[in-house]
Amino acid sequence: MTSKSLWADVDVMPAAGSLAEDVECDVVVVGSGIAGTSTAYEVCKRGKSVVIIDRGRIAGGMTSRTSAHLAPLCDDLVSEMTKIKGSDATKLFCDSQAAAIDRIEVIQEQEEIDCDFRRLDGYLFQGRDMTSDIIDQEMDAVREIGAPVHRLVGMPFNGCANRHVLRYPRQATFHPLKYLSGVARACRNNGVTFFRDSPVEEISEDNGIVLVRTTRGVIRAKHAVVATNSSISDRFAIHTKTAPYRTYVMAFEIKRNALPDALYWDTEEPYHYVRLQPGPDRIDYVLVGGEDHKSGEADDADERFKRLKAWARELISGLGRETHRWSGQVLDTIDYAGFIGQDPGCKNVYVAMGDSGQGLTHGVVGAILNTALIMGEDHPWKELYAPGRIPLKAAKNFVMENVTPVKSFAEYVAPGELHSLDDLRRGQGAIVRRGLEKIAAYRDEAGALHLNSASCSHVGCHLHWNSFETCWDCPCHGSMFDVKGQPINAPAVAPLDKR
Repeated sequence: MTSKSLWADVDVMPAAGSLAEDVECDVVVVGSGIAGTSTAYEVCKRGKSVVIIDRGRIAGGMTSRTSAHLAPLCDDLVSEMTKIKGSDATKLFCDSQAAAIDRIEVIQEQEEIDCDFRRLDGYLFQGRDMTSDIIDQEMDAVREIGAPVHRLVGMPFNGCANRHVLRYPRQATFHPLKYLSGVARACRNNGVTFFRDSPVEEISEDNGIVLVRTTRGVIRAKHAVVATNSSISDRFAIHTKTAPYRTYVMAFEIKRNALPDALYWDTEEPYHYVRLQPGPDRIDYVLVGGEDHKSGEADDADERFKRLKAWARELISGLGRETHRWSGQVLDTIDYAGFIGQDPGCKNVYVAMGDSGQGLTHGVVGAILNTALIMGEDHPWKELYAPGRIPLKAAKNFVMENVTPVKSFAEYVAPGELHSLDDLRRGQGAIVRRGLEKIAAYRDEAGALHLNSASCSHVGCHLHWNSFETCWDCPCHGSMFDVKGQPINAPAVAPLDKR
């Protein structure tokens, strides 16, 4: 991916090298975002030897593309989760997300991590041309599970004096990569070994030992935690219960104290979200995000950023120059809770995936829960997040999201986007038909062609070009590939076939 987030200048573990030989440990963690690094921290604090391995730089994946809201409620609304999971399970979910924020607060204090952590109020406000019904329903649902909430009218945004609002106390935010830098440092001081630029090709079990294979070595461990945003150890069971969505974020300068420091999000569909991050010289950054769509089903980032910018400038006074724009990918689950715990069909492999827009808190929940399971302990969150669960009341969401693979395979009989490779401009990617086959073609700025199969190496779905990030997106399960066909986001581990 080619865009750059506000956090991306922080190198979490610059001293990490690549795996060059076979190694052994108690626990191997695949993936070094907040789920993986937090898991390594919890496990090493329990006396286990730990190795973290990542296909790219440490914490260089989707964690570096977050907007860094730390909200202890359901991102898809508590009222919606209650319809599927009931009040008791929804309360347990919100309690677990709150516990994750508490854990982040404790760790940054104990490890003396300067990461701009602060407790804030969160505000859910009525969208444009929408009734207050959704605010009423959400307030009732939040009160039913016993979470603190206050009903207000009016927001510190232009034209929002009469908007209906819910205020949630004790939300939080921080600088995610500054935080992970401190956690990684603490891990290293406790004996954790980090390997970067070391793609994992296969995870298997042999007589109770987990084998993590790469091109340059094998890691043998008693347990493995797969924290790769989307699992690379499971091929079907979990992925049919998740759906990838692309979200967009912009950062603007604003004078300090021009906007109250809080978290804001609206009830529109897709919704918008706003937060602040301290900057230099009495300047803050306003992060504005939204305009989400199903991954691979749109290639119009410029238009989405244009709408996002117009929305922000209309509502926020004193908004200065734009400094950053980037995109990320979230994995929505059909019942809004992540998949955390023992991988279905495995004994000693655990997963943490399905962030549903709450990747930071889900990542820490995963670290707490998977560490308990590795240590042979029971945990009250185990059934709530069980990867093998079949949420029958989410059947409608399951059917709706799994229409995408059907549509994707049907694309193989459709014409290509261009008649000929000669029509491909420099810097452009497109699907071209060659006989019975579809080709993912890209012409670089020097004029050289890069030709790969348009079939995702995960389960064969039809790829789509992402011109903003200069990569190929899979709409089915969220795999991404660079222009040379190398996977840059799970679940795919194999490159595209060359053509």
